[in-house]
Amino acid sequence: MEISMEDSAMDHQSGKRIGSNEDLVSEILIRVPVTSILRFKSACKHWRLLLSHKHFTHRYDKINPPRSLGFFATTYKIISSTSQSRIVGDIYAPLDVENKSTNPFGSRALGFYFNRSTVRIVHSCNGLLLCSAVHNGASEYYVFHPTTKQRALIPSVPKNIRYMALAFHQTECVCYKVVCFRALEPDGDLFEIQVYSSDTRTWKICVESFSKQISKFDYLVYCNGAVYWAPKYHSGSKFVCFKLDDEQLQMLPLPVEMMPYERNIMYFGESRGHLHLIFHTDGEEHILHVNVYEMLKDRSGWLVKYRVQLNGLLRDFPCLVSQYQTLGEFGEMEYPHQSDFEVVDVVRGKEEEDTFLVLSSNGKMIRYNVHKKSFKELYRCNNYNLHLSSYHRYIKTLSSV
Repeated sequence: MEISMEDSAMDHQSGKRIGSNEDLVSEILIRVPVTSILRFKSACKHWRLLLSHKHFTHRYDKINPPRSLGFFATTYKIISSTSQSRIVGDIYAPLDVENKSTNPFGSRALGFYFNRSTVRIVHSCNGLLLCSAVHNGASEYYVFHPTTKQRALIPSVPKNIRYMALAFHQTECVCYKVVCFRALEPDGDLFEIQVYSSDTRTWKICVESFSKQISKFDYLVYCNGAVYWAPKYHSGSKFVCFKLDDEQLQMLPLPVEMMPYERNIMYFGESRGHLHLIFHTDGEEHILHVNVYEMLKDRSGWLVKYRVQLNGLLRDFPCLVSQYQTLGEFGEMEYPHQSDFEVVDVVRGKEEEDTFLVLSSNGKMIRYNVHKKSFKELYRCNNYNLHLSSYHRYIKTLSSV
């Protein structure tokens, strides 16, 4: 069929009218993948402004909830002469073993995007990374968007910093905040809280202060408008949350199974608005049994959300259990076992049957589906001198920094 010049002109005019209608363009583009949106930004100045506008990015993320694509993990090496550890760098492990192309940095190191030789990920939250770098002997802090490669320097960072946390959510906390816990004196026991907002670009000192005896900061998690923290070893320290809206501290209850004992926490984190907790259980028969606790919405207590038995993994991953020799009561050799794995993350699926755990053991990362009891190896570190720690999620989001 031949197309006349008149028809071609009409098509051109129709396309021009559609392209100039921002509402119509937004309705079309809000249904395409993030990678396509990033390419379309380079099409023309008009589209770049439209697709970078907060109204579009926030609406896009609300309609297309971001999902976890992988993890950044810090690698470190034990120095045999001193028994101390030295950070070597960061690796990326995709959650989808069939699609290993999700690494946002490709073959480049994170420091490339900062023009700094060494950059450390301090915290991550819903697609943004809080990073630190040393320049001219001083620490710099940035909020970095790994998908778009945007970065924002955090100015006038407080002194005597002990811990930093990032608070961000595509719909409930669209202006990210950096929560800083600092000591009032260099070696003091009293802490204050300061909050930096990307909206005002300033720091605010909060009224609340607390003693370091309240809690140790082994886990810092943002969830539903509050920053939570918990100690790795429960020995009198408290679970605490800092509510961002009214800037108030709240002490949290512990699961009843945990309260009478000094339990070691294996995992404390958030997924899809749910706060999860896992702690070690007693007894050799329970070393591969994991209870995943979920905090109630009103923060009044915990329920057991999942009971996970990992015995089925032992054939393929015997490293999950370590064996060591000890002397028994009568001098005989015994071979007790203990678990030798970490819970890196609890990832709630869009559908309940898609929920899975991410485990780490001896340089391996494993994905285990809670309901299907299926598993996949995500990553294997072939250098036995290297160890993995400090895991941070990678999530694609359009929200700007």
